[in-house]
Amino acid sequence: MVTLLLQGLALGVLTGGLYALLASGLSLYFGVMRVVMVAHPAFLFLAAYLTYTLHTASGLDPLLALPVTVPLFFALGVAVQRLLVARLAPENLPMMSVLLTFGLALVIEGLLGTVYTGSYKSVSMDYATRSLTLGAVRLPYDRIVAFAVAALTLAALFTILLKSRFGRALRATIQHREAARLVGIRTERVTGYGFGVGLATAAVGGSVLALITPFFPAAHWAWIGKLMAIIVVGGLGSVLGAALAAVMLGVIESLVLVTVDATWATMMFYVFLFLTLIARPQGFFGGRLAQRF
Repeated sequence: MVTLLLQGLALGVLTGGLYALLASGLSLYFGVMRVVMVAHPAFLFLAAYLTYTLHTASGLDPLLALPVTVPLFFALGVAVQRLLVARLAPENLPMMSVLLTFGLALVIEGLLGTVYTGSYKSVSMDYATRSLTLGAVRLPYDRIVAFAVAALTLAALFTILLKSRFGRALRATIQHREAARLVGIRTERVTGYGFGVGLATAAVGGSVLALITPFFPAAHWAWIGKLMAIIVVGGLGSVLGAALAAVMLGVIESLVLVTVDATWATMMFYVFLFLTLIARPQGFFGGRLAQRF
């Protein structure tokens, strides 16, 4: 039993790191623009399919596809914000963004189904099928790679947010848009770039998902509930809060999976979502933290 718990704990930490990467974009969208981006998981799997296409056409490793997919998705994010999201009325932005991005998710799903059909796809790499043994604990290499990529991506994201001029402008826009505009920050441009950064994280997450799990065009619906639960528990608009909540929920999910069953493991996300809404609506890692990041 102890071995099983250690195995679950180790896998939970690795999985939580991946969840943190996948949820970071959602936190940015809401923090910068108060946009509820329902289509974020659909973009994740759009990136996974693009990675799959590059791999099947040239044998390219999914991680080596990132120099292609990340700039492409950054530009796509800026375009989506400027051409679609920016046209929504500010007073109804959260509600209308749900409808708009829900429509985007359906469009992406339909296009993927038309081009790739509804069958499962996957990217197989030799190293992804092996595992690292540490005592009685076995760690799959694909999960280790996913955790490492997530850690590096989140480190780069926090470096940008904390150290760069763009990051300071972005955080000022998150904290108070009007005040940021008064001190000379071009908030419209910053908002577009922030949306692009959020979608760039989807490109990284999609490449990782292509490596570790089979996928099909409608797979994104299984992820939206988990990711929304993470950002609510972490504190809406808080990238750091979402990362902490992701690791916590990843560990809880994995421990419940090895001690109870898969159904209850999935339910943990919604249990914590309801508890957060009842006990601490600003999120367990929210409040002032969410205002900063």
